[in-house]
Amino acid sequence: MAGSAIGGTRQSKVAPWLLSAPALLYLAVFFVWPLISLVRTSLSEKSGNPFLPELTFTWHVANFSEAFDSFGSQLGRSFLYAGIATLVAATLAYPLAYFIAFRSGRYRNLLLGMVVTPFFITFLVRTLAWKTIVSDGGLVVEAMNALSLAPSGRVLNTPTAVVGGLVYNFLPFMILPIYVSLEKVDWRLVEASRDLYSTSWSTFRRVLFPLTLPGVFAGTLLTFIPAAGDFINQRYLGGTNQTMIGTVIQRQFIVEKDFPEAAALSVILMLLILAGVLLYARLLGTEELV
Repeated sequence: MAGSAIGGTRQSKVAPWLLSAPALLYLAVFFVWPLISLVRTSLSEKSGNPFLPELTFTWHVANFSEAFDSFGSQLGRSFLYAGIATLVAATLAYPLAYFIAFRSGRYRNLLLGMVVTPFFITFLVRTLAWKTIVSDGGLVVEAMNALSLAPSGRVLNTPTAVVGGLVYNFLPFMILPIYVSLEKVDWRLVEASRDLYSTSWSTFRRVLFPLTLPGVFAGTLLTFIPAAGDFINQRYLGGTNQTMIGTVIQRQFIVEKDFPEAAALSVILMLLILAGVLLYARLLGTEELV
């Protein structure tokens, strides 16, 4: 009996590792190793043919300072556009998610389907559709000109078009986590707040919003992180004055073949996003979610 108990204990300890082995192997091959390779490339020097350079690992830390000095403005613009897009998306998503969760009734599944429907269309096609919508001479631009909302007389190739494209493409990533959090709220807590003569705004601020912070946190990350590294929206909706860091990295890798500088920019972007996420989680009081 004792031997079988010991054997069962050993099997119970080994079983989780065996079940997680495929996932761990996948992460090691397709995440850890590429990340190590990226960091190694960022600390290398290139030589030889500029169109097919040879890389030598030399701990060349200067790649980071040179990359930041050369493209610091594009990096800052990326975080600015991503931040604005995230804020706008959250402002639009919360009321919509609230309506779907508590007021949509039998149309809930239909509305959720409409939120998810854009995922059936590729990211590039959605961006090109947005480009058509805000193109010169379109109904949107004419309406904005009539309301004096487009000072330059156009929307395409402006920060407004880029931020609008980011909001349009990543809005579902904000709506769904907030909706899930709202759906889990115990409505009796809201009713108790109202029974204690709390105003609607006070109930939202003190009861409902704190309970849905995990959804807001998740939606913010799912929107901000890909938006900060995006280059499709800037390429098709913006101009040279709206260049984002994703566009720079893509060009340095594919066109300029400056792999060390491109890798250094990628590492800088990842570190800044990681630091921002940790700070945001601390300010929001959701450290346990990270």
